[in-house]
Amino acid sequence: MQTGNQLSTSIDATVPTAARMYDHYLGGKDNYAADRAACEELDKVVPSTRRLAVNNRRFLQRVVRVLAQDHGIRQFLDHGSGLPTQDNVHQVAQRIDPDTHVVYVDNDPMVLVHGRALLDQNERTAVIHADMRETDAIFSHPDTERLIDFTQPVAVLFNSVMHCIPDSDTDGPLAVVRRVSERLVPGSYLVMCQLVSEDPEVRKFVTDFMDRATQGHWGRVRQEKDVAEWFEGMEILDPGLVEVSTWRPDSEVAPRQLTREWIEFGGVARVV
Repeated sequence: MQTGNQLSTSIDATVPTAARMYDHYLGGKDNYAADRAACEELDKVVPSTRRLAVNNRRFLQRVVRVLAQDHGIRQFLDHGSGLPTQDNVHQVAQRIDPDTHVVYVDNDPMVLVHGRALLDQNERTAVIHADMRETDAIFSHPDTERLIDFTQPVAVLFNSVMHCIPDSDTDGPLAVVRRVSERLVPGSYLVMCQLVSEDPEVRKFVTDFMDRATQGHWGRVRQEKDVAEWFEGMEILDPGLVEVSTWRPDSEVAPRQLTREWIEFGGVARVV
């Protein structure tokens, strides 16, 4: 049973959000002083975070290209999509096939405002305001029903967002993954990664800091074994579950995550 998660429809510039902090790390302009200050504090302990964010974005772009080009996926459901930036999911996928349908999901009201403005002229793409844990609401949303045919393969993305979800038997990452995967036909794909660290002090610092900074809109930094659990029962694509800058890099000289105090860890799996 899913629990209700109250969504705010107002933008509070004084409280950092993960979406706006990510936007700042990517060089975007849709963030506030509170977001930038939080990033500066985070960088004091985990200085590789900007590179990590950039590498994660490149991972997302490679994944979407591979799924569209090599596996024929023409439907994408992107949970916790964040603020629009360069080469968003719909832009990568629709370069391969303009008829590809994309639904973005985010609970940040600023994402809704900017996303809808960007997509106003794109009838094959939509942004919906929802908590990524509310699977029923997402799958039954009018825009989802208009754009996504769940009798056909779908790529469902949880890219660098699971660390925003607290542990829970009904609403935690594993429960969400199982709810979503049960609704997908064989041949669909799940893309999942999150921030992990094998250093307990790093896990505790970042988890506590982000929980305070975002006023409770955070889960925790996890370990690689936690992420691996989400993929059980699925067929994991090569090269397996990895630090994401090493997932099918475009070249041997493509940027890599050089420091390891924490990493973005995950991969892509086929529903069987």
